[in-house]
Amino acid sequence: MPLDPQVQAFLDQVEAMGMPAFDAVSVEEARASSAGFTGLQGAPEAVGSVDNLVAPGPNGEIALRVYTPEQDGPLPILVYFHGGGWVFGDLESHDGVCRALANAANGLAEHAGGLGGDPTRIAVGGDSAGGNLAAVVALMARDRQGPQLAYQLLVYPVTDTACDTVSRQENAEGYLLTLEMMRWFQNQYLRDAGDWQHPYAAPLRARDLQGLPPALVLTAEFDPLCDEGEAYAARLRAAGVPTTLKRYDGMIHGFFSMGAVLDQARVAIDDVAAALRDAFSHPVPTAPQAPANPLRKLFRSLRTSR
Repeated sequence: MPLDPQVQAFLDQVEAMGMPAFDAVSVEEARASSAGFTGLQGAPEAVGSVDNLVAPGPNGEIALRVYTPEQDGPLPILVYFHGGGWVFGDLESHDGVCRALANAANGLAEHAGGLGGDPTRIAVGGDSAGGNLAAVVALMARDRQGPQLAYQLLVYPVTDTACDTVSRQENAEGYLLTLEMMRWFQNQYLRDAGDWQHPYAAPLRARDLQGLPPALVLTAEFDPLCDEGEAYAARLRAAGVPTTLKRYDGMIHGFFSMGAVLDQARVAIDDVAAALRDAFSHPVPTAPQAPANPLRKLFRSLRTSR
């Protein structure tokens, strides 16, 4: 398939702007430059309520945002990890996506800890580096016996740290995300070569994927990460995990957050919402060894930010 015409028009505009590659500037400059892409999500949709929270982290407070649709609870929970190469992105960079998911799923509340959520219907999700984090959280939840997760949503996830897949080579240049950018992102995120081999950095390297929650994996045809996302979906299926894989032809990395300029982004939002509605219609029993509410401790740690 050729590039989607809307994608080609977008890439032409980016090239005409002469923006420097993220790997060619400092981290601070890359973060400032990435903020310019936020508007590609389109006008933010209204939702029932939006609450800013903070939770304690190992290096200070972590900002969270809860999106609740106009619906009575307890509501299912999607903990969404934003993309940005583990380097940039924040509450604003994915605000439009989270609002659209909250509304389109017709009862999905995007939480990062709960606040009135249903502990039998918890999903994790994310895009790109956030997809990597979501996959890793699913692995950790299984390895540590909780919390029980109902679903994992992986949007063009990073699943390996090697740069030797066909898609990383064939799509190394010219499609927004480049191979050199990926190397730069990984070098910012990982401390040393040993980390590159760990399944909590590269979930495709996990020996066993049995016992993980059902998954939806989205990939883009002209994305350097296409092959590793599809390889992870194949590994999940081989391990007996119910997994749906959908490749969006003609698309590039990042398209999911470009609803203002790409029709396929809105199609993908609808696809994800339908999958989440279906997943949340089947509550997952809480494991006997887990607390009655695995999020209770985190509930207590949250407070409204000012």
